[in-house]
Amino acid sequence: MAVSASAVKELREKTGAGMLDCKKALEEANGDITKAIEVLREKGLAAAANKAGRVATEGVVESYIHGGGRIGVLVEINCETDFVGKTDQFKEFARDIAMHIAASSPRYVAREEVPAEEIEKEKEILKAQALNEGKPEKIVEKMVEGRIGKYYEEFCLLEQPFIKDPDKTIATLLKEKISTIGENISIRRFVRYELGEGMEKKVDNFVEEVMAQVKN
Repeated sequence: MAVSASAVKELREKTGAGMLDCKKALEEANGDITKAIEVLREKGLAAAANKAGRVATEGVVESYIHGGGRIGVLVEINCETDFVGKTDQFKEFARDIAMHIAASSPRYVAREEVPAEEIEKEKEILKAQALNEGKPEKIVEKMVEGRIGKYYEEFCLLEQPFIKDPDKTIATLLKEKISTIGENISIRRFVRYELGEGMEKKVDNFVEEVMAQVKN
């Protein structure tokens, strides 16, 4: 049967398995997400789900400085054992996350960290915008919820598209690493500093700058 791209994306985000593996699993399960997850688990491709609850207290605090000191990032990423925390694969993942934070300026790790009052204020603004656009009141609430989803995508690290591969989110990348490394991994916290932040200055495209540095 034909499998939709949205179904493949949903399964990928739930399991951390590769896109092709998700597509094949959905075809085998006739499009049923739950059955597809079982197919992937049977093949050992959805290991992330089994490891997510395990305690991760080891890891690294990774740093990244961009543009001769114009942007600085510190991010704490945890794993279960000191051994994994010292591997090149784990360190590379931590480095990628730090670079992503420098480029994409998230405010929070996950949507659960966003203060309720901030979301309510944003909903009020979005509702006013929709009404000013002449949208019927009966559909405004649905529009607001959809736009709040975009708000999370913009400011929550786990929901942002990964700068090196925009087809996957940071959450998907994290699940993939959990599956391949074999331990629970969590991005616990981060801080991002930008020179002159809060002061009026010209706008720079840090995504392009960071990606140019990656390619070099």
